[in-house]
Amino acid sequence: MNASWPTLKLGKHVSRYPLIQGGMGVMISGPRLAGAVARAGGVGTIASVGLACASPHYNGRNYFEANQLAMKDALAEARAAAPEGVLAVNCMVALTDFDLHIRSACEGGANVIISGAGLPLKLPELTKDYPDVALVPIVSSVKAADLILRRWEKLYGRQPDGFVVETPLHAGGHLGATKMEQVTDPALSLEAVVPELVRFLEQDVKADIPVVAAGGIWDRSDLERAWSWGARGVQMGTRFACTREGDASDRFKQAFVDAQEEDVVLIMSPVGIPGRALKNPFVARYLEGEVESKPCIANCLSHCTYLRTRKTFCIAQALVDAYQGNWETGLFFCGDNVTRCRGIEKVEDILAELFES
Repeated sequence: MNASWPTLKLGKHVSRYPLIQGGMGVMISGPRLAGAVARAGGVGTIASVGLACASPHYNGRNYFEANQLAMKDALAEARAAAPEGVLAVNCMVALTDFDLHIRSACEGGANVIISGAGLPLKLPELTKDYPDVALVPIVSSVKAADLILRRWEKLYGRQPDGFVVETPLHAGGHLGATKMEQVTDPALSLEAVVPELVRFLEQDVKADIPVVAAGGIWDRSDLERAWSWGARGVQMGTRFACTREGDASDRFKQAFVDAQEEDVVLIMSPVGIPGRALKNPFVARYLEGEVESKPCIANCLSHCTYLRTRKTFCIAQALVDAYQGNWETGLFFCGDNVTRCRGIEKVEDILAELFES
């Protein structure tokens, strides 16, 4: 390990570089990307949501069963690419079949479970038969981390193996904020929350739990700022989406390359929380109050305003359209640094630039 950066140890698992590739749903971070990142020395992450939509197991009616099979296939493919690498699965608490995502990830050989979009209060119970799987909640505040710690210690006698702190100020996709005004709240910035959480864990909890900074991470200077706050790792999503090894379509990646500052907007997602996306024709119409949607793929979310009121859209279908490169009807989630994408990069080149140049 290089003395110029910290060691990121998640449970029993240590990656060569202290970097987690962020989970990006509906096959934006699938097995090809995760395997490439793990092979190159980072933590490669498969997002569990929507894997069925790109799987031969899916026949249009068996979404939940197909997603479990697709998860195991994806992990097998990523593991073949990175036999010694660290592989994570990002599982959203907000999914109606969250328990099944966790089980299939563990059965498929995931080293780490990263979980947000809600508080993963039952995660130790769901993984009790897999003690070597590291458990890493995503939080946006010390209050959320404290609640998870107290619940896990009381009910399960264990602590998280790490925390990812994701700031809504710069992150892509669903932003971990419940209200639009929270997105720009400086109290939820990385420079506010990361050092506060590090101090809380060291001084109050007296626990050696690594903190990972996420949201807006792009270059070496971002990494150095994160280390100065006490983070032992960073998580990067948007830059990895626009790579040669990325699982998304070429048209999806080109949308990132073409993005300008005015193209990045905030929307209220059908999940009921803010999200950051590109202002393509579909999103532009949605922001103007014009609602359009294809039929619901499955009852995949525990809270979905589309199913309840039909006043939004089926987010799963919109994300599938984006993955497939349908610029007119897709939902292209992105971080606010998407405007820095100026070409299709290689995963190994990104990691070399960040850690070796």
